[in-house]
Amino acid sequence: MQTAAEITQLLDELDNCIADDLEDQDLDFKQWPENSRNDAIELVVKMAVCMTNGGGGTVVFGVADHVKGRADAIPGIPLDIDINILKKAVYNKTDPKIIPVFEDLKVPEGTGRILIMQIHPGFPPHTDSSGRGTIRIGKDCQPLTGTIRGKIAVETGETDFTAEEIPGDPKTLISPVAMEHLRDIAREKHAPDDLLRLSDLDLLKSLEVISKTGHLTRAGLLLGGSEEAIKEHFPGYVWTFLQMDTSTSYVNREDRTSSIPAAIRRIEELSVPFNPISTVQQGMFHYEFRTYPEVAIREVLMNAFCHRDYRASGPVLVKINPATMEISNSGGFIGGITAENILHHLPAPRNPSLVGALIKLNLVNRSNLGISRTFESFLMEGKEPPSILDIGDAVRVTFTRQEISPLMRSFVAERSSAGRYYSVDELLILNHLVHHPEIDTGAASALCQQREPIIRGILTTLETEGLIERGGVGRGTYWSISPAIHRRLSESGDSERNRRIDRDAAKTRILSILMERARRNEPGLTNADIRHITHFDRNQVLTVMHELIQCHPQVSMKKAGKYTRYEYGEANGV
Repeated sequence: MQTAAEITQLLDELDNCIADDLEDQDLDFKQWPENSRNDAIELVVKMAVCMTNGGGGTVVFGVADHVKGRADAIPGIPLDIDINILKKAVYNKTDPKIIPVFEDLKVPEGTGRILIMQIHPGFPPHTDSSGRGTIRIGKDCQPLTGTIRGKIAVETGETDFTAEEIPGDPKTLISPVAMEHLRDIAREKHAPDDLLRLSDLDLLKSLEVISKTGHLTRAGLLLGGSEEAIKEHFPGYVWTFLQMDTSTSYVNREDRTSSIPAAIRRIEELSVPFNPISTVQQGMFHYEFRTYPEVAIREVLMNAFCHRDYRASGPVLVKINPATMEISNSGGFIGGITAENILHHLPAPRNPSLVGALIKLNLVNRSNLGISRTFESFLMEGKEPPSILDIGDAVRVTFTRQEISPLMRSFVAERSSAGRYYSVDELLILNHLVHHPEIDTGAASALCQQREPIIRGILTTLETEGLIERGGVGRGTYWSISPAIHRRLSESGDSERNRRIDRDAAKTRILSILMERARRNEPGLTNADIRHITHFDRNQVLTVMHELIQCHPQVSMKKAGKYTRYEYGEANGV
């Protein structure tokens, strides 16, 4: 949720963007209905239901979400609106009851008053008193359909399939080999030694996957069960490894129903021949790096098994192609997570009992660091991060085969040794600017899945440290990598080749070229010529040339066939 101080800062952004650009999963702006108080109360109730079902958030009333310019975008709310009446209306018209928190915020625009409504997470599904409900997904309030209600039941733990007990003696379901795989993989993650030294049954009890009645849960079976028991109690579960030689045929396949630790260990073994090592020299030492970072494979595999929908048929599928590695699992994103916000979204486990056990073994964490670690492992090596795709009832993560950048890896290692550790957001921006001339705030915001105010702070930090340089003004502000850092990180050579030049510098350069062409009695420059020189777009060239003509009357615009050409006066006898 956003504080009043944070909302005040966001309102300052309205001169440069519309409110819709500032909205997020937990923040919405709404214009107050002017014609009917009943319509206004209905809107407040609707937004309260939407936000509480979506995990809570902030709604700002009195701001138009598609109007640019602060003065016009903040009409405000009527001064006679009573907060207590709104609070009572939300309470009376929702089921289960929602108790909002309202806060007035004074502004110089419109009526001088806007209203902030804070909605805490509830126990969804919530509806209005007529049974209608919506849920916040991204920036939208979507209808609370049967499918979504089912997902909510999963997200709230009401229907945790992995917490269900399996009748019978746990000893008949457990595999000693599977339990050793569990200990081995947990030992690699430095799980507590006293936990790993326990007997099989005591270990599973400590992980809370053996119930108080002494029965093994489905989560416990997935962690340490035999393949025969898993097949019996998870008829739709299987993992598949495919080595593809074309897009439609494979040369190697393995299908198993082993426990999760055993499955991960076996898939990693099968992947080794297709994950070659590169050697990078740093000083006197030679370091080895695999094409697909091992930490990324482990994290994505763990996510695939943790968040799989074990009630549905379909494999955890690992597909090795000549140029990619794909890992997919049944069960789409839940809890408002999307491919566009997954980097910074709070975790939403589909199988809380299973995830809770893995957390105790240090195999997963509560802070959604797995995806960040995956991205970081690629970015530190100068590689593009994996692509993540939600394909309805499944999620697919794709690694692309790329060569390591020794320059980037050396740079990151050197800075880390000096105590400067770059965040995933910073690495995303630096890697982008190594391969692209520039980035603006909006593009950086989408790239890093962060709000623009946060991105501006990150960009300012990188600029202060001399890693990037600012160009343009206002909404036209952009950032380029500094020449020195480009030379340090890029193997392409000329750091200036694709850099956009400053507007004043552009005018000087264009004027110089026009004068030189006039002296040689050569044709002037077309819009396309100037775009090539400056890396501006067509409209930016028109603006710059209009300003240049105003300051230098010798420069004129001439029609030459179907093209418009800019000439210096000496070429026209002036």
